[in-house]
Amino acid sequence: MRLLGIPPLFVVAAAALFPARSDHSTSRRHDRRPPERAAINDNRRPAGVLRNGILTLHLDTRQADWHPDGDAAPGASVPAFAEDGKAPSIPGPLIRVSAGTMVDLTVRNSLSRTLTITGLRDRVSSASTKPNVDPIVLKPGETRALRFTLASPGTYYYFGSTSSKAIDWRIGDDAELTGAIVVDRAGAPPPNDRIMIFGIWADTVGRSLVKNTRLLATINGRSWPHTERFAYTVGDTVRWRMINATADFHPMHLHGFYYMVDSRGDGRGDTVFTPERREHVNTAGLLPGATATMTWIPERAGNWLFHCHIPEHFAPRGPLGMPRVDESDDGASHDAMMHHAMNHAMEGMNGLVTGVTVRDRNGNIARTSDESSRRTLRLLVRRNAGSSATLPFYEYALAGAKVPPPDSGLHTGPAIVLARGEPVSITVVNQLDEPTSVHWHGIELESYFDGVSGFSGAGSQISPAIAPNDSFVARFTPPRAGTFIYHTHVNESRQGLAGLAGPIIVLERGTTLDSTRDHTVLMTTAPRAQDARTVLLNGKAPPAALEVRAGVPQRLRFINITANRPNIRVELWRGDSLMTWRPLAKDGADLPDSWRVVRAARSPISIGETMDYEFTADGPGAMRLEVRSAIGVVLATMPIVVR
Repeated sequence: MRLLGIPPLFVVAAAALFPARSDHSTSRRHDRRPPERAAINDNRRPAGVLRNGILTLHLDTRQADWHPDGDAAPGASVPAFAEDGKAPSIPGPLIRVSAGTMVDLTVRNSLSRTLTITGLRDRVSSASTKPNVDPIVLKPGETRALRFTLASPGTYYYFGSTSSKAIDWRIGDDAELTGAIVVDRAGAPPPNDRIMIFGIWADTVGRSLVKNTRLLATINGRSWPHTERFAYTVGDTVRWRMINATADFHPMHLHGFYYMVDSRGDGRGDTVFTPERREHVNTAGLLPGATATMTWIPERAGNWLFHCHIPEHFAPRGPLGMPRVDESDDGASHDAMMHHAMNHAMEGMNGLVTGVTVRDRNGNIARTSDESSRRTLRLLVRRNAGSSATLPFYEYALAGAKVPPPDSGLHTGPAIVLARGEPVSITVVNQLDEPTSVHWHGIELESYFDGVSGFSGAGSQISPAIAPNDSFVARFTPPRAGTFIYHTHVNESRQGLAGLAGPIIVLERGTTLDSTRDHTVLMTTAPRAQDARTVLLNGKAPPAALEVRAGVPQRLRFINITANRPNIRVELWRGDSLMTWRPLAKDGADLPDSWRVVRAARSPISIGETMDYEFTADGPGAMRLEVRSAIGVVLATMPIVVR
């Protein structure tokens, strides 16, 4: 069983992850020597010696003490790769060469357990018939000599397992046993890029993912807020290589900007996209074992986040993190929740997160807009009917001439309909008894208003959490029409499940939203759902039916902001027949004409993504929209009545 699509795991802050008595004490006792201290590898320096087109490298695998949350935090004993004569490192030593380089490698297993290593093989064209020995199995103390050629440019990796598990099954103490292989184009100058290896470590044996499993997601061996921070200048071209060396799916979200996915691979091969086929996104998913390269250009100064959008992978739980939803509402839990919410970025987040600071060309970091003549809105954050401290039901409401009463049961935020190019000022009023913040997901705006309390902005001007009975004014001017999201960015595992999410629809100026032809389908997760398969559609289970007219093109705006369904798919059916539709937009950005091709009405959509499709019903009758898990289990069904 893969991690993909399972119910939420139980994430904890890393200081709580690693007790003084490690769960890996058994493996530590049986290894031949005391563990060394593992170095953190930022993947900047290639390993080995390169002479005359041959890279000579000696690798060892040893037990090491790993400290993903800095030297002051407790650590865990894990196996790690090491370049001969150097300390073990997490990730393993970087193999980086120009295309056509031969690698002369020796690898030794200094563990007391049998080791399987995969990925130390030729990277040549698919037409090659040259045999490869991959994977290799090394008994304790065994050394093996290998020689292979890296001829095809791309992003690859090698990984080890002490349990003979594939990369999409590794979840135990060897889950960080990975190194990058990068093959640059021959004759080209070395690109100014950065390499990020995603890891997930768990203190479990095999795949026994039970309630008390503790899980930590990392980037290059560190967990936020100890991950490396990146610094750029407005106008720079940023190039990142991503390697998902974990057993889970990761929808990677960049705050405030779009990025281009330039290539994708699986560790064996790598496909570079032509310009018209590149994905233009602010959230892109990476399957277990997948690689990708991306470029983006920061256009506005300030602090920005790049993170996996699965709450288990960035929201801490446990004694040093946010209280679990089912914890008792004692004073200590409430005080801890208040403290971490007010210090959200540095203490209320953990895991697969990194930060970017962008300066403008004059060395400044951020500015705020003082434009006048803005449209003004007032967004209330309040308790919903039936809410309690241990099982909160919250809602967003737009204040107007008549504020609607709190809804009964579960709810989601109303659609905020804006116009492209029209400045807007949204006053967020917190009527809860806990801090909150709103992230305008996918909107290109100034950093201070991005909604990550304790981080957005720069210098002395940092966006605060919105304290109870306080407010915050967000100002921005949407530069494009499309489908976006607003949602809480404080204690997401609690407030998101409680109902704090809603759609943002940006229209072209001079147009209005036609509810007979334009339909939003917001996918969220019910708090403490009795059936773990439940997905709410527009805040309800079962959802209300859509009514459409035959022969009239209909737009469906899909938004996935679920909490524990990292990769689901949407399908459109009439009886037993799968219908067709035409893709229009992804993450609020219009797709190029080459992508707008009629296809089968089935599409994956991960957490943090929005997708727009157009379909036309050919006659009256009944249709249905199905939301399914990655393995095909029906999670929700929305009836469609065609008249």
